[in-house]
Amino acid sequence: MHGAGDVDEVDRVDRTDEVRGAAGPLKTPQEPQAPQAPQASNGRPGGRRRAGGRRLAAALLVLPVLAAAGLVLGAGEATAAALCPGRLVKTVTFSTGSLRVYKSRAYACAVTVAKKPGARREMKVSLQPRGGRAVVDQGKFTTRAGPVRVHALNRCVRASGSVGGSAGSTGWIGC
Repeated sequence: MHGAGDVDEVDRVDRTDEVRGAAGPLKTPQEPQAPQAPQASNGRPGGRRRAGGRRLAAALLVLPVLAAAGLVLGAGEATAAALCPGRLVKTVTFSTGSLRVYKSRAYACAVTVAKKPGARREMKVSLQPRGGRAVVDQGKFTTRAGPVRVHALNRCVRASGSVGGSAGSTGWIGC
């Protein structure tokens, strides 16, 4: 495909010969013609066989925008649900985020999600079954801490989470 200022290879050779005088009598240089769209094997201009190519290109441009909008408009809830199996049994919200606890038949799972994802900051999630040790995920994260899972078949659990300086916790739940 040629741009607006490109010159065909044949024109380049002819003009070089004209300057050197190798092509016989000197011809006056002609203005370059506007390049034409390449013809596809099916005779349509532009080299496309179907209009579907344009639709595909438009869809590929729109998808990243929609994905980014999903991240801004509450994908944290969907992400937390995808990370933890089971049903949501408790949500504790605090000023900088929320703690979510999920329960399936044999396991409990917890995630701390930042209200405003962005720069790395200290986050923590802890989940403890009654009579057992707590499982903790702590560090500097941008979006969430966790998930953490514990075996909780017929057991109560308690969870706590923090984002930055704010924290929230559940009491014993699922008893």
